Amino acid sequence: MTFSMQRSAAYLAATFAALTAAGCASNLPAPPSSPTACAGLNGMAIAAQAIGMPTTGALVTSAVVVPAAGTGVAAVAEYCKVLGDINPVDATAPKIKFQVNLPANWNGKALMFGGGGYNGVLATGLGNVPAGPADKPVPLARGYATFGSDSGHQANANGSRDGTFGANDEALKNFSSDAIKKTRDAAVNIIQTRYAARVQKTYFAGGSTGGREALFAVQNWPQDFDGAIVLYPAWNAAALDLQFGRITRELAKPGAYPSRAKRKLMYDAALAACDGLDGAMDGLISNVSACNASFNPMTATLGNQPLRCAGGVDAGDSCLSDAQIAGYMVTNTPLVLNYTLASGETTYPGFNTWGTDFGNPSASPLQPTVLTLSLGTEQPANPMPAVKPAVTVNNVTTPASSPPYGSTFWDQWVKYFVTRDAGFNSLSLDPQNPGAYQARIVQLTALQDTNKTDLSAFANKGGKILMAHGSHDALVSTRATQQYWQRIRSAMGPAKVDSFARYYEIPGYGHAFSSVFNAAWDSLTTLEDWVEKGIAPPPQTVADTAGVPGRTRPLCDYPGYAKYRGAGDLNVAASYSCAAP
Repeated sequence: MTFSMQRSAAYLAATFAALTAAGCASNLPAPPSSPTACAGLNGMAIAAQAIGMPTTGALVTSAVVVPAAGTGVAAVAEYCKVLGDINPVDATAPKIKFQVNLPANWNGKALMFGGGGYNGVLATGLGNVPAGPADKPVPLARGYATFGSDSGHQANANGSRDGTFGANDEALKNFSSDAIKKTRDAAVNIIQTRYAARVQKTYFAGGSTGGREALFAVQNWPQDFDGAIVLYPAWNAAALDLQFGRITRELAKPGAYPSRAKRKLMYDAALAACDGLDGAMDGLISNVSACNASFNPMTATLGNQPLRCAGGVDAGDSCLSDAQIAGYMVTNTPLVLNYTLASGETTYPGFNTWGTDFGNPSASPLQPTVLTLSLGTEQPANPMPAVKPAVTVNNVTTPASSPPYGSTFWDQWVKYFVTRDAGFNSLSLDPQNPGAYQARIVQLTALQDTNKTDLSAFANKGGKILMAHGSHDALVSTRATQQYWQRIRSAMGPAKVDSFARYYEIPGYGHAFSSVFNAAWDSLTTLEDWVEKGIAPPPQTVADTAGVPGRTRPLCDYPGYAKYRGAGDLNVAASYSCAAP
């Protein structure tokens, strides 16, 4: 038996013992009879029996009063900032580090924030919900007790792309889902101790990995949460990793990696061909399904010039070679596996590729983040190029550089989740035919993919879900979210799903940030009204803060899209109606 197998067996035995002790459920104590001052929380111990997943208890390591600050919508009242650790069962596993913010003007509710990427960075709970509006107070300022964690490991220089924790079984399970329950139970213990009262409503807000965590929360622990804001969710995370591997292997081929200038050519050609499909030349491709059906990069033109280089041979930044177009075509098409994952998946959809910003040249201050979250600056290779932050020395700045975000994600997943061999060449592993590693990949999908389609327990208790995805996400496929939405409607019936969930697509929006259409949506107020007042979501509007600051569009129930009415200001939502594709 290998050391890794011995460690796995030991962890499973310890997990069983911990589950038995905890009764497989959280046993939250009753709130104390009187509130506890902020300073009195410092050193507070939370017993393992009070946490509904296996731990060895939790400890508050710091509790300090943060004075009121800011003005107007940026004002945040005084709050108590609590930091703590949730201790593992396996002594070699990292702790889960968490933060809880306890406002002086508590509204009786709690909001948990999800993470991003491979996590490893503390979700502080101090900011806004994903795509939240800047003209409204953040949840903490609204009176929410907010909290989040690092999901059970602390990232290295790769930041949210650091997958080294995957070599430890408990850390891997914490990241996959367990840290959600552990953090929630520890946080609620602290909240109740501070205020001497039970939490009346608990919400979850997250995007990407945080969106996956939001779905895990309502699927696995429906009694713990009353509502969820789910944006661009990486719900089938392991299947997505396999698609990243397929795309990475294609982009690593000679001549296949497109320069930023070539990315702009592809983007502009798609925009020229598809912008008017929604009835308006407004710089947004809203009728995405029509664009997907009609655009062909092999025959597309831009300014009366072919997009494809003559003969398919690279001729510089004025056209795209066949190798570069092939990379885009792989991105656009689904991964099809020759085996079935434990989650039941056999595929991962392609991405909405035509009209997506994969890191175009742009002066927008958001563009460096867009670049990082898409194709990056370095071609995938073995060894995978390092993730390098921007560095300034003697007033000279060397810009950040990295391979595609998904390529580092794949490389780390293969090295630390699948093979547990830090020297393994991730480009040599074929995700469609993984050979000896197929069993391990199947095993991982049982942990990472959250694709349950029966959400009756959550719906029947009155829980509500608001889900949204940008139509041009370069990192998590919008088509995958469509797939999940269609599955739950098929499993539960459209009427049942409509009673507790909504799904919208945001035109032009990328992954978390976009210089084309950077979304701002007051989802929290809509969720509150639905859960607490029984008011179903009225027609929703989303605003742009970057491409054309202040312009608005209707958020259409999927599969609807925003179609221009034929008259009116192109930048005003009222000039558009929601149309079926």
